[in-house]
Amino acid sequence: MKTQRAASKAATVKKRNNNKSKAGAAYKVDTFKVPENPTLDDIKHAVGLQELDARVKDAKESCWETESLLEDALAELGDAKLSSDDPDTCSPDEAMVLRHQLRALGPAEFCRRTVDAGSYTAKKLLSAFGIKPPNFLEGAEDEAYFSILSLAISRELSKRAKLWRFNTVDDAVELLNKSQNIIVLTGAGISTSLGIPDFRSKGGLYSQLEHLGLNDPQEVFDISVFKQDPTIFYTVAKDILPSTNRFTPTHAFISMLQKKGKLLTNYTQNIDNLEAKAGISADKMVQCHGSFATATCVQCGFKCVGDDIFPDIKAGKIPRCPRCVQNLRPNGSTKRKRSAGTERKRRRFSSDDSTTDDEYDIPSAGVMKPDITFFGEALPDEFSRRLTEHDRDKVDLVIVIGTSLKVTPVSEIVSWLPGNIPQIYISRQAVSHINFDIDLLGDCDVVVSELCRRAGWPLQHEMVPEDQVVDVRPEGSCVSRHVFEVVRPGTSSVKQEQQSPKNQDQFVKPTKPARPTKSMKPRKST
Repeated sequence: MKTQRAASKAATVKKRNNNKSKAGAAYKVDTFKVPENPTLDDIKHAVGLQELDARVKDAKESCWETESLLEDALAELGDAKLSSDDPDTCSPDEAMVLRHQLRALGPAEFCRRTVDAGSYTAKKLLSAFGIKPPNFLEGAEDEAYFSILSLAISRELSKRAKLWRFNTVDDAVELLNKSQNIIVLTGAGISTSLGIPDFRSKGGLYSQLEHLGLNDPQEVFDISVFKQDPTIFYTVAKDILPSTNRFTPTHAFISMLQKKGKLLTNYTQNIDNLEAKAGISADKMVQCHGSFATATCVQCGFKCVGDDIFPDIKAGKIPRCPRCVQNLRPNGSTKRKRSAGTERKRRRFSSDDSTTDDEYDIPSAGVMKPDITFFGEALPDEFSRRLTEHDRDKVDLVIVIGTSLKVTPVSEIVSWLPGNIPQIYISRQAVSHINFDIDLLGDCDVVVSELCRRAGWPLQHEMVPEDQVVDVRPEGSCVSRHVFEVVRPGTSSVKQEQQSPKNQDQFVKPTKPARPTKSMKPRKST
């Protein structure tokens, strides 16, 4: 059969991944430290960690056998870009049915009923899985697309399967009412209505940092770059520094879940600490990427509350460690021998300075770093421990709000949780790399306030007008995607502080900082 080899490859990849996950559990337990006389919780924690670790590695490294131009073709189309007018593209409804058939029939039978039967070309079938056919294959025979199709099938089978009994807004409201152990996973989108920029959207922080000339805007949050030259981070830190005690209706919604005894855990990727200001207790929250609430000296380990370094950050200065400063004062010396193994600081004086000075550094106080998790740093231990030991066996509903889920390992949570647990996604745009059961699209504050109204939970918040009316309509013909839009009072229900010149629209580009002396290699965006 024409596609038998492609289908077999997809099935083999899936089987290999499943075997790796199962066999890895017995092997990897020894890799993670287990006490001499482990309890059941210790064993569950070790096994859970290895499974989560395996998912993260699979997300970072392709599970396919080779890297080639074929993998470059795996560009997301998304259902919104599918068109029934294009004969080489599946419609959104058609794509959804085909994805469902793949899981029900298996890859070999699926290929027999589609490509081998002549009802679909391999090129058209790619669009059902969000794959844009590469330009270099344009005009080629259909068999040229088989290898890409096998990759698309294996990738689709590795995703979480949608639960087809949950589709409507009423289904979402019913889930809210009956669920008692809800995991809420949040991202920067829940804070943008306060003028705090997100990272990856058009006009977000990363797009505003392109002028810095970095290989990747994410280098601003790279720990190796920070250690080389903290000025890069502190040039932009003032623009993401939380400068308000207010919180959004979405924060209030999560706090309401807590008050109703329904919140299992809020896993937040945000560093603004607004969850705490909304009243979400520390024992119900995991700050996956840390926060500005505290800061630590990178030299001596001294800790302080974040407020202590805020004045320097707002002034665009590098905050120095007060303990280091105090220790330097009684010394009286102007030079000291550099410790072995430490990197020499960059010199700012004339090159004709005495060559004997090469062995010395100017004594300086350590740099205070906010306790946010940079790229290259491990997530807090509480993240994996709570997820594996506490939440996985208790959760009965997952709600993801305001995040594109592109940063591991947080992005792996939804796929790692049991597949029978319903999942709701709330954001401006749907994502196509994860199959959620219900997508509620629109401003996060608008969506949650409407859900609360329908659930009979009055969400009283200054940013939600009492006379607010929200129109809800399906996105195209997709039964599980719904668009929320305010129709009264005429404009968005949210006071759009992000439109203030002070906050976002007239974002003042920071001065280009000195570049690190060490060349940085380009990094792929996560």
